[in-house]
Amino acid sequence: MSKTAPGSSSVEVESKYDVETDTPLPDWSGVPGVARVGEAEPRDLDARYVDTAGADLARNGVAVRRRQGGPDEGWHIKAPAEGGRSETQWPLGDFGDPDADPVVPDEIQDAVASWARGPFLPLARVRNHRTAYALLDAEGGVVAEFVDDRVRARDERRGVESEWREWEVELGPAGPADDAGREALFAAVDAAVFAAGGRPAASGSKLARTLGH
Repeated sequence: MSKTAPGSSSVEVESKYDVETDTPLPDWSGVPGVARVGEAEPRDLDARYVDTAGADLARNGVAVRRRQGGPDEGWHIKAPAEGGRSETQWPLGDFGDPDADPVVPDEIQDAVASWARGPFLPLARVRNHRTAYALLDAEGGVVAEFVDDRVRARDERRGVESEWREWEVELGPAGPADDAGREALFAAVDAAVFAAGGRPAASGSKLARTLGH
């Protein structure tokens, strides 16, 4: 995902999978529209999540994070949306020590005010060594993005740390726009992932898995 204007939103259409540390990468040759796979792009990501003491954001299905690294680093709000999840983004700004507790900017607090009001406290930290691959059509358009994530996470409130590997495939701008085309695409993605040894993700997000959900 490229950098976007402050406060801009998009809807993510994606599938997530659990894999073992040594699971080989899938063969994407059977996925409709995919002519080749782009070069591996390594990214080191560090996300700090916040919520109220009563977990008001989580209760509404909303996540707020400050993420360093990658092409879309910044403050993100993820919330339920028709057809997937919406992600709204703002720039990082000058936040000082990356290991200090996040201070939520006023514009982020205003954006989530209908779901929760601060104070916002540390919830989780998710550090991820990601390798991203563009799944490209014959003209070089991105049909989907595949990411291979090796995650180290900490539940800040319980003091519990965990590690795992997972995959995500997100629909790209050159992917099918109709429901039938998307269904066929993700069915083929499932088949490729399962053939490699992957399985449907047990948790809906990295944050949920970090928190033991």
